[in-house]
Amino acid sequence: MLGLHVYVMKQHRENEQHGLLAAARRVVIKIGTNVVTGGTSEFSTAQVEPLARSMARLKREGRQVVLISSGAVGLGAGRLKLDRARLRDLATRQACAAVGQSLLMHAYEQLFGAQDVAIAQVLLTEDDFMDWKRHVNLRRTIEKLLKLGVLPIINENDTVSTVELEYAKSEGASRTFGDNDRLAALVMSKLDADALIILTNVDGLLHRTPNRDGKSASDEVFEVVPLVTEINASVRSMAQGYTAGGRGGMTTKLEAAALAMQTGGLAVIANGTKSDTLDRLFAGEEIGTAFVSGARLKGKRRWIAYAAGVRGRLVVNAGARAAIMQGKASLLASGVVRVEDKFESLDVVSIVDSNGREFARGMANCNSTEAEKLIRSQVASAASKRNEAKARVLVTRNNIVLVDN
Repeated sequence: MLGLHVYVMKQHRENEQHGLLAAARRVVIKIGTNVVTGGTSEFSTAQVEPLARSMARLKREGRQVVLISSGAVGLGAGRLKLDRARLRDLATRQACAAVGQSLLMHAYEQLFGAQDVAIAQVLLTEDDFMDWKRHVNLRRTIEKLLKLGVLPIINENDTVSTVELEYAKSEGASRTFGDNDRLAALVMSKLDADALIILTNVDGLLHRTPNRDGKSASDEVFEVVPLVTEINASVRSMAQGYTAGGRGGMTTKLEAAALAMQTGGLAVIANGTKSDTLDRLFAGEEIGTAFVSGARLKGKRRWIAYAAGVRGRLVVNAGARAAIMQGKASLLASGVVRVEDKFESLDVVSIVDSNGREFARGMANCNSTEAEKLIRSQVASAASKRNEAKARVLVTRNNIVLVDN
């Protein structure tokens, strides 16, 4: 048995995945560094060309395809002949990204040009997801590209952004995306895509079969988990850490799959080093690990929960927490104990209890200075026993999303 909510009934998985992929009109495909480079410091045409042909075929079938591609830093380091140890320096990594991004796009232009597919480069930073107006504008741009028949190729703008390139991240720090796995899931969410396919250099999420009969660790067998319907502690324990050459590893792929599942679509982790992987997936074959869930967050609420950077915190009393958790109430100034950190109107804020535990996020109706004034006026009104006016709504119920602790 592989643990809670992991099902291995082959017929069930095959029907579930094949039905969703067959119906998928808009697909986000993410190619990892080890697929792009083949474990070297150069673009691996041998590995990527078959994938490009498969994506062109999907487009000819009437599907819209968006590609998220890693590999710029590695290609840049290879062109500059830099050892991996040099990449510990952030400025060096950013310089490599600047060199490698042009190499990456040139290679894709040649591959997709041979398939008569027009491509577009889209470089993003975390601000494109943190600001609602930029979020909406970016979606309009990509939607237009897709309507024009263009295949957008998206990457984080590593030359100016430091989020993905940081090797060490401070514990508990809020981040929008820290790797291209999560970026791919956010793009899927932004575009309401039907499927996210993450292509890496392993066959999927692997489960280790325990040793039997005194066999050594080298005799252990790793089996692909075919279907996951909930990502919990049992599933996360199967992640094996970071992959050589990449920054994501299986842990971030599970995070991306969790976000994709929240959209109500399908996520698949599969082996992109095998030339026929995409063709086999869309033919309905049981390969890789499929992630399927019936849960769904829509539009702005999904953006609040996953794609937005958290700017500040509102500490609330027990009554306000209970009202929000029951799913019926907005957050009123009278329920807020204090405001922490600065934020502006329409920023996403963390809503925490008196012990500092986050249980919800929401889009603020005013900035932090105005919120503090409203809270003080509520306290003064209660203390003087004046006729209380209706409390000001700091976060409207429709803009509040509960989060897991």
